[in-house]
Amino acid sequence: MKKLIGIDLGGTTVKFAILTEDGEVQQKWSIETDIQDNGKNIVLSIIESIKNRLQLYGLSSSDFLGIGMGSPGTVDRKEGTVIGAYNLNWSSLQPVRKLIETGTNIPFFIDNDANVAALGEQWKGAGEGGLDVVFVTLGTGVGGGVIADGRLIHGIKGAAGEIGHMIVDEDGYHCTCGNQGCLETVASATGIVRLTRDFSEKYAGESELKWLIDDGQEVTAKTVFDLAKKGDRLAITVLDKVYYYLGLACSNIANLLNPETIVIGGGVSAAGEVLIKGIEGYFMKFAFPQVRTSTKIKLAKLGNDAGVIGAASLVKQQ
Repeated sequence: MKKLIGIDLGGTTVKFAILTEDGEVQQKWSIETDIQDNGKNIVLSIIESIKNRLQLYGLSSSDFLGIGMGSPGTVDRKEGTVIGAYNLNWSSLQPVRKLIETGTNIPFFIDNDANVAALGEQWKGAGEGGLDVVFVTLGTGVGGGVIADGRLIHGIKGAAGEIGHMIVDEDGYHCTCGNQGCLETVASATGIVRLTRDFSEKYAGESELKWLIDDGQEVTAKTVFDLAKKGDRLAITVLDKVYYYLGLACSNIANLLNPETIVIGGGVSAAGEVLIKGIEGYFMKFAFPQVRTSTKIKLAKLGNDAGVIGAASLVKQQ
């Protein structure tokens, strides 16, 4: 049985894993992402790290079926290149596949990081091997990946699955993409804080959350969830709005695609089942009757491993 290598390339760390063909993680390690000098050392350090590990475990390139990688930025899967990954300082075109295949002598496959995390959750996580799975990741931004009939949907320019840029409030906040009222502006970790500050200005009742904001203390999405659990009225009001936007977005996704599962991941999903219950309330209100009873909303299961596991599965897909 040959093995797989999965790589999850992020702005601060590069995570690696060696897996069996069935997706069982055997080894894991990570290195810091060296983004200086326009990120020109990133790929070199990835090659170096893989070679060191193979030596350490007494493995050679012939033991591997391939390497899969998830990367930020605009990924050209056919050419194996990346451009516009600004958190890596990659503003010019990077010939990633060419460099890694030459450096390791192992076939290489690449896709967008959100797509790859979606594959991970579909293969080994909350998607439980289902063929129709949508992954929504709530972090600093909102990202996603769509798997239909067992295949990732990329669209004509690779922009399919930009769930964070669904418009949920046409008069809403301005988004970094240039539009107004994107889901990302209200359901990301930063979006939840922005909503909280706005709601706080108009809120007149007793609230520890309002007191924290007025006192100039740091408030995060986690603060809002924690205080809502304690019964803080302002926190509950804010989260109800967040659930409304997420429930609306999930129902539109489900009405269009009718996936088996919509998996919710990313940092915000650490709030747990309370988040899923909140989304479900509005999902049930807006979803088409047959969709309501067939599409399930679940919490992601793999956490930080979704990226490396999904990346490894790119090799299987090819």
